[in-house]
Amino acid sequence: MKIALLSEKYTPDIGGLAISTGRLGHLLASTGFKVRVFAPTVNLLPSEKQTLPSGAVGVTRFGAHKRVDDTLVDWFELIVEEHKREPFDLIHAYFLPQAGFVAAYAGKYLNIPSVVSIRGNDIERAAFDPSKFSHVMYALQNASAVTTNASELVKKAKAFIDREVNLIPNGVDIELFKPMERNSGLAEVLGLDEGKKKEERRMVIGFAGELREKKGLETLLRAYAQVNKKLPAILLIVGEVRAGEDKKLFDEIKASIPDSQIIVTGIVAHKDLPAYYALMDVFVHPSLRDGMPNAILEAMACEKAVIATPVGGAIDVIEDGKNGRFVPLNDTDKLAETILQLLSQPENRQTMSKSAREAVLRQFTLEKELQANLKIYKSLGVAK
Repeated sequence: MKIALLSEKYTPDIGGLAISTGRLGHLLASTGFKVRVFAPTVNLLPSEKQTLPSGAVGVTRFGAHKRVDDTLVDWFELIVEEHKREPFDLIHAYFLPQAGFVAAYAGKYLNIPSVVSIRGNDIERAAFDPSKFSHVMYALQNASAVTTNASELVKKAKAFIDREVNLIPNGVDIELFKPMERNSGLAEVLGLDEGKKKEERRMVIGFAGELREKKGLETLLRAYAQVNKKLPAILLIVGEVRAGEDKKLFDEIKASIPDSQIIVTGIVAHKDLPAYYALMDVFVHPSLRDGMPNAILEAMACEKAVIATPVGGAIDVIEDGKNGRFVPLNDTDKLAETILQLLSQPENRQTMSKSAREAVLRQFTLEKELQANLKIYKSLGVAK
């Protein structure tokens, strides 16, 4: 059985979409499916393409055009061309406006089933863009099946179209993301007060991913400023700050915080992330909108106390006060207060951390994610 997996992002692109697409591709390949990923890239000239293996998955990157419609034409024609050479049994797309549209259209054109997966911003933001709305609706109306990773996104999708939307939460590799000892060498390289006695080290507040406005950049920095006045701490950002206006705002706020210690690691390989989570005393994800954040699941799997906003898939994962804490959107004072509470309550933090990993083990494993997708495929007549 051969599957075409379409996504606007794929590793080494940054972000949850690239991670989730790669995860599904390798899960399917592990069961015997032949998986081909098709994703645009700015690293190739328009109309150029390159196919390379990524483990057991074949990955075809093709050059994006400045005009989105030209990119979509190339994408569609590439799928049709490859289908003629070696037919696909199913097309599965992550993210609606581009990949989802191409998958649904190509599926109908080639008379093969298509699945489109809502990931977050495609329903919560792109659908409000007049230039993208028709593509979003076409994907929702014409795909053979629709999935998403958060119950809140199911509700929002059903407000657009009256059809079944299947909930398939993200899974996390519990063998990779697990509790581990603090790596003192890594801590020293990052400058986390290494060399001091344990009781003299600053506490570490962590964030993972691309920090930007949507992820609560301003709220996080201003809350950190409040915390740092009362309890000198380190803000560890595992990833990057988005270039442009977000970086400008980040630099302005950082410069206004006296005695701050804010560390931005730059891009970290996915397999190396657990060592960084191990350095954190509390993990913070104050997003304004979201799908099912991989970072929250990873931090929880690593037994970290998580503070998040009740948006997207976080609502499905966190039980407030039991395996994590919720704070209102854009509430700097409450976020700072909650961080200080957890940092000053090691026993409560430890209990919450253990409950966090237990929740992941029950509900958010790779096997559960795989089996849920295979169930959809089987319902469409595609099974391994």
